[in-house]
Amino acid sequence: MTMKTVGEVLVDLLEANGVEVVFGIPGVHTVELYRGLAASKIRHITPRHEQGAGFMADGYARVSGKPGVALVITGPGLTNTITAMAQARQDSVPMLVISGVNRRDSLGHGRGMLHELPDQQGMMKTLALYSHTLLNPADLPQVVERAFAVLLSGRPGPVHIEIPTDVMATPIETGTFPAAVATRPRADAETLQRAAILCTNASRPVILAGGGAVTAEEEIRDLAERIGAPVVTTVNARGMLAGHPLRVPASPSLKAVRRLLADADLVIAFGTEFGPTDYDINVDGGFPRLKSLIRVDIDAAQLARTPQTGLSIFSSAKTAAAGMLGFLEGHKAIGNGAPRAEAARKGAWGELTAKMQAEVGVIDAIWRTLPKAIIVGDSTQAVYAGNYYCDAPRARSWFNAATGYGALGFAPPAAVGAALAEPDAPIVCLVGDGGLQFSLSEIGSAVDADARVIFLVWNNDGYQEIENYMVDAGITPEGVKPSAPDFIAIGTAYGVPSERLADVKDLPAALERAGERRGPSLVEIHQTKTAGATA
Repeated sequence: MTMKTVGEVLVDLLEANGVEVVFGIPGVHTVELYRGLAASKIRHITPRHEQGAGFMADGYARVSGKPGVALVITGPGLTNTITAMAQARQDSVPMLVISGVNRRDSLGHGRGMLHELPDQQGMMKTLALYSHTLLNPADLPQVVERAFAVLLSGRPGPVHIEIPTDVMATPIETGTFPAAVATRPRADAETLQRAAILCTNASRPVILAGGGAVTAEEEIRDLAERIGAPVVTTVNARGMLAGHPLRVPASPSLKAVRRLLADADLVIAFGTEFGPTDYDINVDGGFPRLKSLIRVDIDAAQLARTPQTGLSIFSSAKTAAAGMLGFLEGHKAIGNGAPRAEAARKGAWGELTAKMQAEVGVIDAIWRTLPKAIIVGDSTQAVYAGNYYCDAPRARSWFNAATGYGALGFAPPAAVGAALAEPDAPIVCLVGDGGLQFSLSEIGSAVDADARVIFLVWNNDGYQEIENYMVDAGITPEGVKPSAPDFIAIGTAYGVPSERLADVKDLPAALERAGERRGPSLVEIHQTKTAGATA
């Protein structure tokens, strides 16, 4: 029998489940969990704040498709991570958060222990898909297995394990640990056949693809071609069917896309929750009532929510699309799909203001210059424009926190996580001056990690989007002009090559210079100091 401490076995279990990177800040409440880390194959990345650890895990997960792992102390370390966990919950991002907690004999007694919370696990149960306190050290393998099974089997989100400080150093039996097995729901053949029949009877079908459809791109493309259906992609699905004549990379909040959906005699929705940040950005209540809706989701609770569904399919998008295709062999689509998609694309683009079109032009310039780039966005005006219309070159190349939970400061640490997941791709962190100040110190984390991140700062001297909203609502703007530092000086202080553009036309050359570097770079576009920054 071979014995190791709980902390050492935890590292073995993470390795067994394919974990290659963990993000965290060690403290006296977690040092025993680090005992076996240095000797392992797992790379440890230290952010400047635990919220950054969570956002790094998020960015890593979105790009790699594997769970991101954060390791944080009890109390403030965990509460600092909650914002990132909430963003992951809203956007269905797999994230494992492992925290410490005080000694077992202190829990619930309120004795004023360092980093004590009244009920840490109770707090986490309101947010995490699964939260467990490891009271019995020998239960560790089963707890970790269940955590990964939850992460991999259903609708993804944050999962939490907390380990009391007196448990961490306890010796337990070790051995060879198998990886957790994913068990995903599969629709029955009768349901899939019913869906296929609806497809054969439809003359104007449309497919809606949400973030839950990204792993089913090939099957959804084949289905769309088989039935002649334009494919409308939400923010987290942008880049699916890149360059395909059936793609519609525009928000369902735009009138042209809504007309496409209102005219459809069948809509098939894969892995999308119909949330307002995708379907009603302008809060105008104008999303149409769909004539016939097939809804495919891995989350049974989503299937019970609005809009009204004609046929619900409890399944992953991949297996459902493949199953429907199996019943559509020999079916020939009516040839109106591509013209309908083109009309929706042109109409959606025409709805954007000149300012938004200029901002999308900057996004397009990034990909023209750096075709392999992944753009990680924060809540800033250029990102909002891209969420309305963004023709990304491939799936997982465009994501941001301006949907769902909408956490400012997401992009800088998430971009670091993305760079570690895809080290050969330049990661462009598209962030405003306000959002960057939420996570300014994570530039240092990018330096430490030698992360290939280009911090592209969209500086409009404050919270311009909020200021505009207040003015439009007849409210005198207040609190929307936080002073910003000289970002070029800040970047230089971290040893990061930094420059402010004199003209937006200079962006491709600046991106080329930054793209040739292995470490981070910073480029600023300033609303008044950079020519062409406003339309």
